[in-house]
Amino acid sequence: YVAAVYEHESILSPDPTALVDRGSALELMARNLDIYEQQVVAAARQGAQIIVFPEDGIHGFNFTRSSIYPYLDFIPHWHSGKWNPCREPYLFNDTEVIQRLSCMALKNKIFLVANLGTKQPCDGSDPRCPPDGRYQFNTNVALDEGGVLVATYRKHNLYFEYALDTPPEPDYTLFDTPFAGKFGMFTCFDILFFEPAVNLIRQYNLKQIVYPTAWMNQLPLLSAVEFQQAFATAFNVNILAANIHHPTLGMTGSGIYTPVKSFIYHNMESYGGKLIVAEIPVITTDYKTNLEKTLGRVSEKGNEQLPPLFYAEMMYDNFTFVPVWGEKGELQVCANSLCCYLSYQRAVLTDELYALGVFDGLHTVHGTYYVQACALVKCGGLSFSTCGQEVTDATALIDFQLWGNMSTPYIFPLLLTSGITLDFADHMGWKNHHYFISKNRTSSGLLTAALYGRWYEKD
Repeated sequence: YVAAVYEHESILSPDPTALVDRGSALELMARNLDIYEQQVVAAARQGAQIIVFPEDGIHGFNFTRSSIYPYLDFIPHWHSGKWNPCREPYLFNDTEVIQRLSCMALKNKIFLVANLGTKQPCDGSDPRCPPDGRYQFNTNVALDEGGVLVATYRKHNLYFEYALDTPPEPDYTLFDTPFAGKFGMFTCFDILFFEPAVNLIRQYNLKQIVYPTAWMNQLPLLSAVEFQQAFATAFNVNILAANIHHPTLGMTGSGIYTPVKSFIYHNMESYGGKLIVAEIPVITTDYKTNLEKTLGRVSEKGNEQLPPLFYAEMMYDNFTFVPVWGEKGELQVCANSLCCYLSYQRAVLTDELYALGVFDGLHTVHGTYYVQACALVKCGGLSFSTCGQEVTDATALIDFQLWGNMSTPYIFPLLLTSGITLDFADHMGWKNHHYFISKNRTSSGLLTAALYGRWYEKD
């Protein structure tokens, strides 16, 4: 099927904390919706059957609870019937944004997924009802090619969004399409947690995901395109991921991903939005990773000089590292119950320092979640203290096999190359209670090769 995602540079309110009336809020949002409309037309012309827009694209961010209120639409929770906002605008008040989105879908005969702010009144009979008498949600909507609202999803894992509420129960949201079957839907930070993302995919055996996000890149392990691809690979799904484009805030990185190929956009230099349209296969079978390569084991040579262990902060976590020296070798490094092994060979010896790092513990900055990670990274300079820094360019071409005795089945294989481009592993999967990833000759210099494990039970 043909899919489109749009990375949108949103027109933002000059002062999101200012209190404005609904009219002014609608005026600002209309300017973003005008751009959406042009992109829907462009995507439909290229044969797209579905288009996905990013999180916060219509109204922006950094609001307070009261300043966001005029920007919120009312949307009945979607199972309340078949509502076509374009054709039946009179059914509910404060639905101007969803009406416009519905009309775009209808006019262009395309499925449309967008993110907006919504409100839901509540009262004292609900013990969870906020003091101001309303819920405020970060909401995705899906409209079918006739403009009918077919699904809503309220973001569950909020990322410092103090203006908004977490829904009382996680939404497990999916919608059906004639061209690719069922799509699941979640938002941004949700991708790092079991609920509802992983549970949704497993429960309904989903193969297609739509994913609006407003993601601030964090290298070396959590760049948007890097993690989006790893998620598609780990769960054997297609992901249509739309991010917003604000390079000054470190926000870029969208794509259409299959487990074996990706169409991505990552651009920290230029301004303006970007439409990606690609034809991708509907996944029906599971890709089985080829395990014919046997895992080497680190040989016990005994008298050889072992490289020194050192510690450095990466992703706000205290990693234990060993340097990756010379043109080839075998290394291991352990922390807690996790041991990581690397066997490597460099095509040419360059003057770049690489290190193999391990972390097995609770990550506590910007969210709390348990991580098991084995990571081969390029360091920022030639001293150990630069390992774990954000690096965007590399020249070393390295053949490698990386493996670890992970305690969780949820492993995201990361493979990032110079200029924030992606590569695909030759082989990956479980063997002898170890998870491994291997690659002969990356397409360009290696930035990161990692196994990023999420041990959800220990969150």
